[in-house]
Amino acid sequence: MKILNPATGTEITEITEDNRETLLKKFETLKMGLAGWSDTGLNARIDIVRKFSSLLESEKDILAKSLSDETGKPLQQALNEINGARTRIKWLTENAAQYLSDETMTESADMVEKISYEPLGIVCNISAWNYPWLVGVNVWIPALLAGNTVMYKPSEYATLTGLHVDRLLKSAGIPEPCFQVAIGEGKVGELLTEINFNGFFFTGSYSTGQKIYNAVAGRMIVCQLELGGKDPLYIADDVADVNAVAAGTADGAFYNNGQSCCAVERIYVHEKLYDAYTEAFLKEVASYKIGLPSEPGVYIGAVTRKAQIKLLQNQVDDALQKGATLAAGGKKIEGEGNYFEPTVLLNVNHEMNVMREESFGPIIGIMKVKDDEEAIRLMNDTEYGLTASVYSSDQERAQKILKKLDVGTGYWNCCDRVSAAVPWSGRHHSGFGATLSHQGLRAFTKPKAWQLRKSK
Repeated sequence: MKILNPATGTEITEITEDNRETLLKKFETLKMGLAGWSDTGLNARIDIVRKFSSLLESEKDILAKSLSDETGKPLQQALNEINGARTRIKWLTENAAQYLSDETMTESADMVEKISYEPLGIVCNISAWNYPWLVGVNVWIPALLAGNTVMYKPSEYATLTGLHVDRLLKSAGIPEPCFQVAIGEGKVGELLTEINFNGFFFTGSYSTGQKIYNAVAGRMIVCQLELGGKDPLYIADDVADVNAVAAGTADGAFYNNGQSCCAVERIYVHEKLYDAYTEAFLKEVASYKIGLPSEPGVYIGAVTRKAQIKLLQNQVDDALQKGATLAAGGKKIEGEGNYFEPTVLLNVNHEMNVMREESFGPIIGIMKVKDDEEAIRLMNDTEYGLTASVYSSDQERAQKILKKLDVGTGYWNCCDRVSAAVPWSGRHHSGFGATLSHQGLRAFTKPKAWQLRKSK
């Protein structure tokens, strides 16, 4: 399997893919390591994970360059991702003992009722390329803390980062039989679904998530899917600083080239602020530096997957044919690498694919609305349900709107952010189950009820 640099089109290296035989061998290795790891004390597991986080800090420049080279992510954004992963690890390790230890629920003179949290067993994580450190940490860190062994399949577009994960976990003290990496493209993921893991945790597209769910559903095992989004944002008419809000929301749409499941993908603006907001938004987008991810100050790097360029172009063409106005960008940047211009479409509507289908790239549609009710109706007009944002000077008004939106996360005066302290979950085609927070720690456990009568 060739590993290519999406910013230059050049080959970085070649990696040997796994096959059925090698995957089964790795699975047997994980099976042998399970008892020893689950019997390791929780505090010892926490210490190892903390050492892993320290290794991320000491090697962050090496790791960031590798991530940037294989995904096209600007170098500073790659560093930001590694720092963000350490922040999540910090919360998870600081709270693991509280949420993974036994809980006494009731105690009387003759009876104790408690809950213990046992590991699921051997967990399979099929992961994504857009934020390989962040979405990976969401799964294999709590899985390991909870005493599971893990088969980790990084995306083929983030293979080198996956190998760094493996190396550093082993360096930190994770035993070899407790963490294995599956290398390869989609076929390897399909082979993994045929193996008898105790749980599957997937991050990626709705179509692939659906295939994984259908493949494992008959076994009645744990399966969590973190899928895509068509995340809406509403600008109310009482926003005080339009320029600041335009800059912040443009960042929410275009950071990491828009390649984020929670990136802003469609914007609705109250008619009273539409002209001022779009003017400020376009000014901000025009300031973005496009270039090689390694160059200082570059904000827009390469699109990771070459095939995505065609999807983005099709969305632009479809919108223009249906009456949209192209205010910025609109096409592939000619030359080496997978570059697409930061694109802004105005006068859009819900007949256009750009407002209905996930873009996962540097493109946004901005639509005028007359009031909050119209904004709510349009924001809910989607098959996805990951995040939604409302910008307003009135918290009560914003929360009233957010309460009516069928999403896993609601943002007031912010967007495109994830915190380890609260659950990360989707609805509808955005998936189901939760990572992060106490729910994300316990997602990798089986609760056992204990009813203990004291002897008399």
